[in-house]
Amino acid sequence: MRETVVQAVKYGVVGAGNTVITAIVIWVFMKLFGCSDVTSNVVGYAAGVLNSFVWNKKWTFHSSTGWMEGAARFGAVFGVCYLLQLGLLIYVLNPYVPIDPYYNQLIAMAFYTVVNFVMNKFYTFKD
Repeated sequence: MRETVVQAVKYGVVGAGNTVITAIVIWVFMKLFGCSDVTSNVVGYAAGVLNSFVWNKKWTFHSSTGWMEGAARFGAVFGVCYLLQLGLLIYVLNPYVPIDPYYNQLIAMAFYTVVNFVMNKFYTFKD
């Protein structure tokens, strides 16, 4: 149990770092390189996902899973978690939880984070 708590804290630290990296890369591409919003967003998120994969593989989960296998699993988990949170938002929260839809977004994000952590722990980076 202690190991899981430590991993969850590290996962949160990595997530916070991803947010900062993503925001900085988006800003650099928009403001310094003059790229479009879409291009900047794609590059920024790619940087955040890459950062997340490397740090979670090496630091959070200390995984010896191969880089290619781990990257493929990580991408699959990202896709599954994204679709699950989007489904929760569209089909459950927005129709049945009568609060500001922005708060439903936050609930869906929290759901994504928990499910993503569990799937990465027990699938992506499981040795």
